[in-house]
Amino acid sequence: MAEHADAHAHATAPSGTQSLTRGIKLLRVVATRGEIGWRLSDLAAACGLDKGTAHRILAGLIKERLVQQRSGDRRYLPGPLLYELGLSLPGHHEFQCAAEAHFGPWAKRMSGTALLLMRSGFEYVCSVRIGTPPPGLMVEQGTRRPLFTSVGGVAMMQTMSDAEADEVLRNNTEQETAKLGDTRLAALRAMRERSAQHGFGVNLGDVVGGVHAFAVPLHGPDGKAFAALCLMGTAQRLPETRIDEIRTELLQLAGVLEADAARMLFRAHVVG
Repeated sequence: MAEHADAHAHATAPSGTQSLTRGIKLLRVVATRGEIGWRLSDLAAACGLDKGTAHRILAGLIKERLVQQRSGDRRYLPGPLLYELGLSLPGHHEFQCAAEAHFGPWAKRMSGTALLLMRSGFEYVCSVRIGTPPPGLMVEQGTRRPLFTSVGGVAMMQTMSDAEADEVLRNNTEQETAKLGDTRLAALRAMRERSAQHGFGVNLGDVVGGVHAFAVPLHGPDGKAFAALCLMGTAQRLPETRIDEIRTELLQLAGVLEADAARMLFRAHVVG
């Protein structure tokens, strides 16, 4: 009987793990369109699932309030339980508020838009955006995108081992080509190459014409980059001639943010 029970548990475990993995993937993809939402067919395709499987998992997520469905167009959106669960991490809220307080006067003085991008696996999530965005900047608070699509993500990738950076690059390239084809790959590569030349994140209109962006990583107690500080603006306000000044300013503010993070995010440094 014990052997039979063990065999049964072993047989059923992968199915449960697979369902959990699929549910998490659906949540991550739903979060990329927090306001627009997803049609079932598009969401299923983006997650590599058939519509029936996606619908079944989404029904469970809706029941738990992790996903909600808009009545007008039946699109799927992030649910309120995601926000409520986030409240159990008070250090993150404190750190976000501290960053907002720093960013206000700094962005004004630098004549640009300041962003805090938090790493989330192979992607980044915009936690803070302060300042009037330049034309063409489509990153708002809550935006989630592949790391290599942003100068901040590139800055974080610069701190990774070659193996980890290659893994991120493969994943991000797959995401990019699945959504937009290969039309931007050359521009994104140009941004990475330019950043490598300067030793920090630098985008001089490589991705969006007329928009310049600069970034440095933020390191946690383990020495790994958990976020990036970015400055974006028009080519006129943030010309290439200011690059040394901008790097110095970024590094100074990054030091302040890392100290805040040590007190707020990493009070008790845990593994996991």
